[in-house]
Amino acid sequence: MHYSGSVYRPPSEARSLIVQCTLGCSHNKCAFCIMYKDKKFSINPIEQVLSDLAEARSYSRYIDKIFLADGDALVLPMDYLLTVLDYIRQYFPECKRVAAYASAKALKGKTDEDLRTLRERGLGIVYIGLETGDEELLAKYNKGVTAAETVAQTIRAKESGIAVSVTAINGMAGSLGNWERHAIETAKAVSAMKPDYIAFLTLRVYSGTPLHDWIIAGEFKLMEPVELLHETRLFLENIDSEGSIFRSNHASNYLPLGGTLNRDREQLIATIDAALDGKVRLRRAVELGL
Repeated sequence: MHYSGSVYRPPSEARSLIVQCTLGCSHNKCAFCIMYKDKKFSINPIEQVLSDLAEARSYSRYIDKIFLADGDALVLPMDYLLTVLDYIRQYFPECKRVAAYASAKALKGKTDEDLRTLRERGLGIVYIGLETGDEELLAKYNKGVTAAETVAQTIRAKESGIAVSVTAINGMAGSLGNWERHAIETAKAVSAMKPDYIAFLTLRVYSGTPLHDWIIAGEFKLMEPVELLHETRLFLENIDSEGSIFRSNHASNYLPLGGTLNRDREQLIATIDAALDGKVRLRRAVELGL
């Protein structure tokens, strides 16, 4: 198997076969992100990818999930993607789902027919980073797309039949920023998309990023755990995403939360209130690896 540099995947792809179709991220400029800084974006030869799949097949008789790495594999040309998907369908008949990261720009580059074809040929789910619905914050963090663009492209993916998991980040505004606007605008954006899954992570800081420099310069202050809980509460109060599975149980989260919206909204808020009252223990920073 060919692997180059650090390899990342969503938590839900922990048991998936990971195949590197691309190296790095096609954008790779987000101010908070350290992923893929060790490599320049490029496309691996299709022959190498098929060879890796063949090798993986020789190791295991049962592989039910496959993740197409690295970041934003949906930027690949349709003929490349279909060649990979068709190979998987032929040689991994037990595979229940093929997944990939996808940006709004990558999805925009695919027609509605392209997206339907990808779904028919086995692409089951894409992971999309909204991060925030606050357009000013997206510009500050150099996300490269607007919330409106992400909403529109996510809806297109859903309408094609591809499941969508959307990521938002708790704490992006910081203690010095307008965290209420971040919470409310993110809730509005997610409500418009109504994704199959919502992953609510917590902002983390890595040296070498602009975010780290902002903190050193005193321009940004990370939110304390209690502040993050208030922000999460406000987000949940304003969201309307019936049927979406909500998860805030990533390694970065101080208070693990999980449920199905809108059904479990009040229960989730009650758990936050219990934590704010000191009745539910929060993870400590050391437990989060911070």
